[in-house]
This record gives sequence, structure tokens and C-alpha cells, in this order.
Amino acid sequence: MSDQYEELRVFLHLAGTLNFGRTSLECHVSAATLTRTVQRLESRVGHRLFDRGPRGVSLTTEGHRFREYATRALELWHTYRAGHQDPVELSGTLGVFATVTACQTLLPSLLAPFLAAHPRVRLDLRTGDAATALARLDEGEVEVAVAGVPHRVPDALVTRTVAVTDLVFVTARERPDPGVRGPFVLPRRGLVREAAQRWLRAHGRAPVIGAEPDGHEASLTLVALGCGTGVVPRLVLDHSAVRERLAVVAVERGPDPLTIGLCVRRPDLRRPLVAALWSLTA
Repeated sequence: MSDQYEELRVFLHLAGTLNFGRTSLECHVSAATLTRTVQRLESRVGHRLFDRGPRGVSLTTEGHRFREYATRALELWHTYRAGHQDPVELSGTLGVFATVTACQTLLPSLLAPFLAAHPRVRLDLRTGDAATALARLDEGEVEVAVAGVPHRVPDALVTRTVAVTDLVFVTARERPDPGVRGPFVLPRRGLVREAAQRWLRAHGRAPVIGAEPDGHEASLTLVALGCGTGVVPRLVLDHSAVRERLAVVAVERGPDPLTIGLCVRRPDLRRPLVAALWSLTA
């Protein structure tokens, strides 16, 4: 990608995160380089694109307009480049987001046929909190996410189910069985948090929250340390390094299972790399 389009890509990432530190880290550029990139763009546009104040970073009115331009410009660039690709010899970089557990359990079989068919493609694999997966996809940080699928999928996304896993209550094995009374270790946000809260409300429980970590792996560590009762996907529990220190709390009927899907933006299905992966996971 040329320097011009790389600048637009970095700008769009920053416009999505509104966090210079995160964009610097995840786009692999120094803080000084990121600042100079923004300054160059603002100089060319003739307007400030970001406001920086005590409450953080925000897009200016001109910044919102430029974001629309940058999105269209990159889409046109990718479409143009796609017209010059040999479909048999696809190359380039495909951005993929998945949790640590999904990386270890789902991605090897999911991506192996794609890489075997297109060995010149490089994967930019990113991981983190499951609750941020669809947001990262929507912001254009990655082209593909393996993530929990909500009951109502946004119109701009398409998904294909790759796994379904139960949600289970877990506690430290040596902790006296608390039943399902808490305190609870629940994810700070996301589908598992929502499912757990629905279950607790339906059973007349007003949960006392003992901890709110980011990520299911962190939840299990806190549960193993005796911080409370957690709610996690069984897929995560079964592959956790601390599973021997945990016990499942039996309930008659647990929260609704979690569907995990391969998720992409609908317009990106026109991109050769995304289309190739999609076709090989049917």
C-alpha cells in the first residue's frame, strides 16, 4: 500500500479509537510518527481533523467529513488493486481478530485451507477482549473477526457459524460451593455479560459483582483465585490453563448458549482475500 493510502488507513484507525496510544500500538507506528501523520493530513485539508481536550480526543466536523472521504478512497483503491490480482496467486495481508482461546481452538482448522490455497497471503492476527471484536471489525481495523454473534446481527455484517458453546457457572474447586449466589466475576461488557444478567434477572437474583475483567481468560484466573463465581463459555473453560483449579456449578438450565461466527463486513465480500476465505469456509 502506498504511503498516501497508509496514512488514510492510520487516520481511520485513529478516528475509530480516538486514542493516540492505542492507534500507535496497533498500527505499529511511533507516537511521533502518528502525530506527524495527523499534522500532514490537517495541513493538506486546511482544517483540524481532531480536537484534543481534557475529556479526550474527538473528531471535528471536518474530521467526520474527511473520515467519509478516506473510507471511500480506500474502498476504491482496494477495488482497483483487486482488478490487477491474479485470482490464483492472491497476495497481500488479511487482518483477523480472535480471542486467545479462538486462536488456539478454532483458527487452525478454519484458516489452514485458506493458507494452503493462497500461500502468498500474510495474516495480521490480532487478539484481545471478545467484547471488542465486532467493534474492531466495524471500525475497519481488521477484515475478519471470529467472535460471538449477537441475536440481531447488524445489517452491515454477515456471519457464518463456526461453533456453538454452552455458558457455564464456575467457581474455585476448593471454595465452599456457593450455589449461584455470588459474588460474581462477570466480563465488563459483551454477549456473555448480557446473557448472564438475563439469566440472573429471570431467576430473581440481584448479583453482587466481585470483579469485572476484560476477557474470559482473565475471568477464569480471578475465579480460580477465589474472587467469586464466573460465567464463561465452556470452550474457554475446557482449554484454560487453570481448569484443574475450577469446578462447574450445576444449574438446572444455564444461560443461552453462545454462537461463535466468522464475521465480515458485507461490502468486504467484494475484496479478493475476504471472498477467498469466505468461499473456503462454506
